[in-house]
Amino acid sequence: MQPERDGETFTAPPAAPQQGGPAKEASSWSEEIRSRGQAPGPIRKLWRNHRRVIRGTYAVAVVLIGWELIGRYVLTSKLMFAPLSAVLAEFAKLWATGELERHMLVSFTALAVGFTIAAFVGIALGSLIAISDAVGEHVDPVINALYATPLVAFSPILILAFGIGPASTVAIVFLLVVFPILINTTAGIRSTDASLIEAARSFSASRFEIFRLVLLPSALPFIVAGLRLGIGRGLVAVFIGELSGAREGLGYLISVSGQTFNVPGMFVGVLVLAAAGVIGVALLEYIEGKIAPWRHFELKA
Repeated sequence: MQPERDGETFTAPPAAPQQGGPAKEASSWSEEIRSRGQAPGPIRKLWRNHRRVIRGTYAVAVVLIGWELIGRYVLTSKLMFAPLSAVLAEFAKLWATGELERHMLVSFTALAVGFTIAAFVGIALGSLIAISDAVGEHVDPVINALYATPLVAFSPILILAFGIGPASTVAIVFLLVVFPILINTTAGIRSTDASLIEAARSFSASRFEIFRLVLLPSALPFIVAGLRLGIGRGLVAVFIGELSGAREGLGYLISVSGQTFNVPGMFVGVLVLAAAGVIGVALLEYIEGKIAPWRHFELKA
């Protein structure tokens, strides 16, 4: 029945839904939809797990496309610049003849040997300087003086001392790489939280155990940063050492290509060195993530 008053008809308000009725079903249905929307799909999961690789890949793709366009429509002189397609064609030509593989083998062997020696010496000497005040007070002035000196100026002396060949390149790589690793190792160990050292001492840890379990893990990000800097300086050292002190290698390839106005061949050497730097840094980051996973985190709003 609808009540009437003064000729007007009023509609009674709807009754409140009972508990467990349609309202509760609608609420549970909306929550289910919301939970499904929050569940990561395959594309979102791929982006979350490989976000950095994807961003780096399309950034490199943009640079390569820009390189091709600039070489085609802006810097059209073949004596100044070469488009990416011409560089890749020269790369394939050198690879087919075996010349590029020979140059890469010589350069990367010298880089690997010099970098490995510099890493061991830099980490060992940097650790010794950090944990021993006496050694640090004696060696710090010499290291600071050498680090401030343009070490590239010593390359002619090293070429005269070791001769023209891989030995002089290894010496130049060692000289340019060792100081960033040494200085970063020293700074990393000295920045260790004192409370961690006191906690280790309270458990009767020896000096070697404190170094191995506290100081070295704490300094690991600094050491990896020094190694990353060393890769870039090592590639520069390879180019410098082979520029005038070798008869083969990527530096020699770049030098000869520049002298003969073979711009695509020159860019082949530059591109290979740049790719080696990217791969080396990515490898160090992967190693750091495996041995020190606590150093990797995401900032969330």
